[in-house]
Amino acid sequence: MLSRLMSGSSRNLEREYSCTVRLLDDSEYTCTIQRDAKGQYLFDLLCHHLNLLEKDYFGIRFVDPDKQRHWLEFTKSVVKQLRSQPPFTMCFRVKFYPADPAALREEITRYLVFLQIKRDLYHGRLLCKTSDAALLAAYILQAEIGDYDPGKHPEGYSSKFQFFPKHSEKLERKIAEIHKTELSGQTPATSELNFLRKAQTLETYGVDPHPCKDVSGNAAFLAFTPFGFVVLQGNKRVHFIKWNEVTKLKFEGKTFYLYEKKIVLTYFAPTPEACKHLWKCGIENQAFYKLEKSSQVRTVSSSNLFFKGSRFRYSGRVAKEVMESSAKIKREPPEIHRAGMVPSRSCPSITHGPRLSSVPRTRRRAVHISIMEGLESLRDSAHSTPVRSTSHSDTFLPHVRSGRADSSERVAVIADEAYSPADSVLPTPVAEHSLELMLLSRQINGAPCSIEEEKESEASTPTTAEVEALGGELKALCQGHNGPEAEQVNKFVLSVLRLLLVTVGLLFVLLLLLIVLTESDLDIAFFRDIRQTPEFEQFHYQYFYPLRRWFACKIRSVVSLLIDT
Repeated sequence: MLSRLMSGSSRNLEREYSCTVRLLDDSEYTCTIQRDAKGQYLFDLLCHHLNLLEKDYFGIRFVDPDKQRHWLEFTKSVVKQLRSQPPFTMCFRVKFYPADPAALREEITRYLVFLQIKRDLYHGRLLCKTSDAALLAAYILQAEIGDYDPGKHPEGYSSKFQFFPKHSEKLERKIAEIHKTELSGQTPATSELNFLRKAQTLETYGVDPHPCKDVSGNAAFLAFTPFGFVVLQGNKRVHFIKWNEVTKLKFEGKTFYLYEKKIVLTYFAPTPEACKHLWKCGIENQAFYKLEKSSQVRTVSSSNLFFKGSRFRYSGRVAKEVMESSAKIKREPPEIHRAGMVPSRSCPSITHGPRLSSVPRTRRRAVHISIMEGLESLRDSAHSTPVRSTSHSDTFLPHVRSGRADSSERVAVIADEAYSPADSVLPTPVAEHSLELMLLSRQINGAPCSIEEEKESEASTPTTAEVEALGGELKALCQGHNGPEAEQVNKFVLSVLRLLLVTVGLLFVLLLLLIVLTESDLDIAFFRDIRQTPEFEQFHYQYFYPLRRWFACKIRSVVSLLIDT
């Protein structure tokens, strides 16, 4: 008895897990959850900690052991979704970008969206023209350091901050000029609001890129925005489909299909898991932005056959309901603790540190080449076939089954630079080996995380042998999880087993139905002929009749026991 009690108490202790969630200002929130706690419980704890009411725009993102990113589903157990060893690490991020961020009810919500878009700008997910980039960076400066003060801000002060993956001295001078002359007197809240209004007008606002390939093997980034489905290639938005024009989303293995009235767009994800994540994100975004009520949400299947494919249902409220609920909020505005100028180890989107131009030219060239080799191996391992280099003049021809796509009319140049959000392709949060990859990708774009990290990199300049060894480790690391043939075989075997199981189940049900109808008193010629066969008479007297009598005895005994009690 004592050992049983001790084992039971130890099991109860194991049912509590520590969770760490990294917030948008790079601080961390740690809590303890029960083993069977749902995602909604953890999300509510987090929103209570942030004093956030307009919480439907946000979500919790995590990375599984295979380095695939996921959004935490609120209706399922947290522990079962993560499939990793505790303590668990996740990230709090904007999941559904508001169509009009300036229309958000509370300042705390606008501030969190501001932090997210600032991260997008730094990681290369939000691209824009140079003039727009300078204005956005100036808004960030005004929000975080206030008005220009010659005593506090010497010449070249804007070069101390990193707003983008890379930028030039000319852009820095433009940022400082706007900050000095145009934004004086704006409060942090006003600057953040103006920042949101400007970011909303950009073509890549709300883009969370999914790396894929088109049918020609060209690299592309697929994304879902508040306004529709977007395809980005080079420095162009090559395709845009409004949500009311998207009729169906489907995936099979690594192939993703988007149906638009008379055409079907086809793309290939790096892995089946990445394709499923892309499909689920599309289902959730379409339901959130397109539907009028959450009661209109339906369970969606990835296949036309009921026994094949995945089934998924969006479980939250839709955008229109969220706006109506926000309009009813009546409380004193909560106090906002802005992150300010303090750099953190996870590299916030505005970070102290010199530009790449401060590195000696000979060393910069060597680092540039070695990092490029590492990133090329990373991108090659993330796709099933080699990535073709795309120039700014590349055109995109989607795979069309019927009809004709007017892609030439929808091509729009979104920036002066090519769209290549290398940081966003890497999983976040990062493991120890992934951190090196992220630092390398930032250095190639001229964005070291901090002054301390830059000093460390200068003190340990890699030799040629170390560079070659690092390139080999990167390639081996990135190719370690790739097994496309094995994945395809496993998918095929699972589909065959599922079909076989469903077929056997249907045959068993039909056999039982036939026996019941044959043993009944239905006077039908078909059943009369069966009853007259010797095989049926043998089955009736040797198996069915004794079994029926045994069941009748059991039922009578149970009834008599109930009567006696």
